Amino acid sequence: MRRRDFIKRIAGSAIAWPLAARAQQATKPVIGFLNGSSPDGYAPNVAAFRQGLKEAGYIEGQNVAIEYRWAEGHFDRLPAMAADLVRRQVSVIAATSTPANLIAKKATSIIPIVFTTGDDPVQLGLVTSLARPGGNITGVTQLSAELVPKRIQLAHELVPTASVIALLVNPADPTSNFEERDALAAAHTLGLQLHILRASTKGELDDAFAAVHQIQAAILVIANSVLFNSYIEQMAALANRYLLPTIYTYRHFVAAGGLISYGAELTESYRLAGGYTGRILNGEKPADLPVQQATKVELLINLKTAKALRLTIPVTLLGRAEEVIE
Repeated sequence: MRRRDFIKRIAGSAIAWPLAARAQQATKPVIGFLNGSSPDGYAPNVAAFRQGLKEAGYIEGQNVAIEYRWAEGHFDRLPAMAADLVRRQVSVIAATSTPANLIAKKATSIIPIVFTTGDDPVQLGLVTSLARPGGNITGVTQLSAELVPKRIQLAHELVPTASVIALLVNPADPTSNFEERDALAAAHTLGLQLHILRASTKGELDDAFAAVHQIQAAILVIANSVLFNSYIEQMAALANRYLLPTIYTYRHFVAAGGLISYGAELTESYRLAGGYTGRILNGEKPADLPVQQATKVELLINLKTAKALRLTIPVTLLGRAEEVIE
């Protein structure tokens, strides 16, 4: 081979390698991860989502990229974030909170969407039915909102002598009205007076807990909310400051020092959502993937917190608990 031809071949290879690398990068699928909350406290859920992706054959940074968009509790930021993901033509949008679900659905009818929600996706208008979602969207529900009456019942079992209890809701959540309705009905059945308190910002949480103390409610039930998920440590600290027995949805609350949690295992929902996202990347259509429902509901109790509150947990509750922190 002549020297001139050899140099041309080497130069051609040098040009081809960057082009090939860019082409490979361009063909790597991109997932848009949209959430109304903040990454603080969501690390276990994101890890579970990645695990579901891995089970479907995708590893972040290797054969798939993830663009994260966190609204930090400011739901008004979600439309612009969703529009940006649509503009970038991501392969799938993982909308992992109820406000993000609704915004993502409005943003596109073409890009596949996988949701996680604690609410009824049919009632929200996300899908036409659980078995046959239709359109470009499917996902996982914990149906946490449906457990609000169960938490009212737990409050009654925990403090049977109580006649006044409180429910904290986030009025910015689209299903807060349904949760209030169901909680009031459950309280009426049990002969309890229920006060509804509302908080839609971090600052309003302080006011809400102070209000519980002022109305002398014996126990507080916290409704499911993506906003509240971001401030679990703050809520646990407030409950302990006011010596207030409090029931929330997820185990992170009890781990942070809260008294009781009763709800679905959230990380399992994210793992399932990650699996669905991977299956869609592999060519399956959202319309053909039935909405999955997290079936495991767990009761956790923090006995250390109960002792600090000078509260005796009934044996019947302890016997039903999946985990007791001592």
